Amino acid sequence: MEAEAARGAAAFAVAFMVADGPEDTWRLHVNHFHMCSSLMGGTCVYPVDILEDDPERHQEAALAYYAMLREGIRPSAELFSLPTGEQVKLEASSVCFCTVHRDEPQHKILVLVNPQDTKTVVAVYIKESWWPTEDVLRTSDPAREGLMKVQSFGERIVLFILNVVVFGRLERNLDDGDMFFLPHSVKEQAKILWRDGSAVGFYTTKRKGSLCGDGTGACYLLPVFDTVFVRKTYRRQGLGMAMLQDFCETFREDEALGVSWPISPAMYQVCRKFLLAHPEERGRLWEVEAPGGWGQRGSIWLKVQLQQSRPPDAHPGSAKENVSSQGQTSPDDGLRQSEESKKERTCAEWEETKSDQDCEVKVPAAGRLGQACGAGLEGTEAKRTAVAAGLAGESQQKHVRPSS
Repeated sequence: MEAEAARGAAAFAVAFMVADGPEDTWRLHVNHFHMCSSLMGGTCVYPVDILEDDPERHQEAALAYYAMLREGIRPSAELFSLPTGEQVKLEASSVCFCTVHRDEPQHKILVLVNPQDTKTVVAVYIKESWWPTEDVLRTSDPAREGLMKVQSFGERIVLFILNVVVFGRLERNLDDGDMFFLPHSVKEQAKILWRDGSAVGFYTTKRKGSLCGDGTGACYLLPVFDTVFVRKTYRRQGLGMAMLQDFCETFREDEALGVSWPISPAMYQVCRKFLLAHPEERGRLWEVEAPGGWGQRGSIWLKVQLQQSRPPDAHPGSAKENVSSQGQTSPDDGLRQSEESKKERTCAEWEETKSDQDCEVKVPAAGRLGQACGAGLEGTEAKRTAVAAGLAGESQQKHVRPSS
């Protein structure tokens, strides 16, 4: 274990190529090992374990570092080594700021993008070090195991990386032009699924009584299972069912619970298996549109039963079944997205701004640039459907509503 930790730290270390004698002679200097040392028994400590719950202080440090890059006072050949062995030069043109919370634009993180694919984030600047995205998703705390409520700023960063970077770019069908991703709200109720020291999934909920959006006074009338994602390598292990069960147990006192509309085919399979195993929940789970009044609910168990009586190629939520969704289904990942959502912005598209290096987002349907990631929603949230992926063994997403 110690040898593995040391190898991992060395592989991802930030290195300096410093002139030493003739111009064509270079010496490699390792800057740090991400706080892995013999003093700590060879165990790595990761950002989520050490980052103070102080977003402002974190951003000040990132801004100071970025200012040095822009002014050219950092070492001219400072490099970051990727797991593939490639090296990325650390310069102002290869980094940008991304908004962690869609409703708190001042909370940003500095990210490094792959020069060969500028829409892909490869590292995050935290605690005066560059951390590979996979390390940002890791923990050395054995107490982090199973579903854990998101509370700290470090955990919010983990949620952002899973939602926007991993699902948004690395583990979805990139040919799906209608896909969009928005960071969650700073107050989003979320749980991260930790497995063997790594964050492998998450789900978020809408609390009963919480606002449906910033531009509306309507409130959710029942708790709602909103967004859900499981990483590809951890699928087909019943984790989607485990999260749905955790949701039901968390709101045990509520007579009705919602799952955000529209539900993807793969998510229906999760619901079907769950309701077959837990008949006591059949009368509680509803597919709902905000705010979840009786006219905005559909019985999931009824739709599951209808599905069983349909031809094999039919599924709840498809247009030909006249279920309450006008979405589209990707054959690759089972994504469902309403027509309204095509107008929304996607944080899967990384663009560099001219003024402040923010990550911008594109509107595929409109063909124009949007606001910085997570900012500028201005009242569209009640219409937006978020996404949920990785359930029932498919690379799929369930379309759900934005964070409030």
